[in-house]
Amino acid sequence: MEISWIYAIISVIIVSLVSLVGVFILSSRKSLLENNLLYLVSFATGAILGNVFLHLIPEIVQTNGFGLEISLYILAGLLTAFVIEKIVHWKHMHKAGESHVHPISYLILIGDGIHNFIDGMVIGAVYLTNIPIGIATTISIIFHEIPQEIGDFSILINSGMTRAKALFYNFVSALTALLGTAIVLVIGSTTPSLEGILIPFAVGNFIYIAAADLIPEMHKETELSKSAIQFLTFLAGIGIMLVLALG
Repeated sequence: MEISWIYAIISVIIVSLVSLVGVFILSSRKSLLENNLLYLVSFATGAILGNVFLHLIPEIVQTNGFGLEISLYILAGLLTAFVIEKIVHWKHMHKAGESHVHPISYLILIGDGIHNFIDGMVIGAVYLTNIPIGIATTISIIFHEIPQEIGDFSILINSGMTRAKALFYNFVSALTALLGTAIVLVIGSTTPSLEGILIPFAVGNFIYIAAADLIPEMHKETELSKSAIQFLTFLAGIGIMLVLALG
């Protein structure tokens, strides 16, 4: 087994285990969780954008140049993220106070499963290209997944699931990332052009997540002191990606 395969498999297992972050909700006070989540989202935004502009795009340019075809792959990644989010946003159909499990919960899980599958494919593709960039991509995915999984876990609970079931189904949904990685590692080793498609696709996906989901969340905070800390954690996320790029 190639070293890149080992890195990819370990990385996707770690990303999948992030879905268990719901456990911490069970032992955390709501106010404490919300305060930490604010800065975690800021850090995740910086890490994702740092990974895109300091790792992935330079790798694309160095390997394939940057022409119309690459731009189309990036747009495809952005549009795919938009469609997946449209599906997940149907969660707002949920009516508070229902005692049974709302069917929309399972739609959320399906949407997350697709998203995790794509994350897994991206991890596999990037590691086949460059191990250090694979590590940076894994870190950015992890810091995006933590606030997302906390939110998903909360939604499932509010939709009528027990905590144990919500945690279990959320974890099963996360395991689709393993499938995505496995497919890319097997196919990618015989089809080198696959990385040339998936890496720009990931760029579009990440840009959409940062611009459409995370940055609007950051703007909800208007208190000056908290906004300053938020900006610093945003820079810290970029800083970690810069250190990895220079290293």
